Amino acid sequence: MSDLLYIVDQSALADFCAGLRGAAWLALDTEFIREQTYYPQLCLIQVASADRVACIDPLALPSLEPLLDLLYDPAVTKVLHAAQQDLEIFHHLRGAVPTPVFDTQLAALALGQGNQIGYAALVQQLLGVELDKTHTRANWRHRPLAPEWLAYAADDVRYLRELYLQQQAALATRGWLEALAEDFAALAAPHRYRLQPQEIWRRVREHNRLHGVQRAVLRALAAWREERASTHDRPRRWILDDAVLLELARRMPKTPDELSRIRGLPATTAQRQGEALLARIAAARAEPPEQWPARISRPHLPPERAAEVDQMLALIAARADHYRIPSQSLADRWDVEKLLLGEDSPLRHGWRAAVVGQELLARLASGVNTQTIS
Repeated sequence: MSDLLYIVDQSALADFCAGLRGAAWLALDTEFIREQTYYPQLCLIQVASADRVACIDPLALPSLEPLLDLLYDPAVTKVLHAAQQDLEIFHHLRGAVPTPVFDTQLAALALGQGNQIGYAALVQQLLGVELDKTHTRANWRHRPLAPEWLAYAADDVRYLRELYLQQQAALATRGWLEALAEDFAALAAPHRYRLQPQEIWRRVREHNRLHGVQRAVLRALAAWREERASTHDRPRRWILDDAVLLELARRMPKTPDELSRIRGLPATTAQRQGEALLARIAAARAEPPEQWPARISRPHLPPERAAEVDQMLALIAARADHYRIPSQSLADRWDVEKLLLGEDSPLRHGWRAAVVGQELLARLASGVNTQTIS
């Protein structure tokens, strides 16, 4: 591990970043904790180039600006695995996502190396290296960081660069680099990371069991919870549990007495926030029906077109088999139905379009029977 740098000094960070100027890509990972906060608490940043590996300590440094300037350089590709949570951290730091990115988990899906495969499993599969998982649940806020913790963290980028080079070559061989760039750009789209309280209700478990005005109430209450959680930097569940949100939306209490009968609602919350909750519920109930959130439903195809869907699915299965990709990773029946209805579908975008979506669209446009598979 002699190539590993542990950077806790501002001048060392500046020197390290200066030495990486002109790099075409950098492997990137973070260690963070968020069990007791709304926003992730950044504890460590790991960066690797072709010949350098560093663990950068944000808790010891007065400023990360030299590093952020480097990471936000659009000439540098940022290589990550399962990038979304890491990108969320950087969006919180700067209000934007560093681009462009390359996600080795997403590339693994396209290359048939695994659906949502973990980093350690992918390293084992492609590089034959078994990573130590001992420190997966380490408290990364603890200082000083033990040498074995730093070695564990460094491995998250040490092998990431090798994964990237292998996957990039494989994608180039298939001619999919440009297609997958669309998927990477979608992953880094700013709207994924902006606070959207009015849309957060869609993440509440079992929200589809609600009807009509109940969904409007859930939207209002989920937005209230999101606003409080983000303002006070507390986990959503500490404000209100999902099950309580659903019960409030189902029963829509009008009075403090009715509110107190909601199962699972803490008495302290009812006392301190009861007025705000009842006000949000009343306002949602007063909304006109045309403003209520619509239920997300599957597209509807006439029964006589079912055979057409089956033919498309057969073609998708054939292409998936050719590339040794699980057909479910390419598309499901709903994706095909949306394509036939002229709606947006994953088959219209990125690597899925390159593998089979463009072919399906061409056959539809020309009227070719999709049952003719070759």
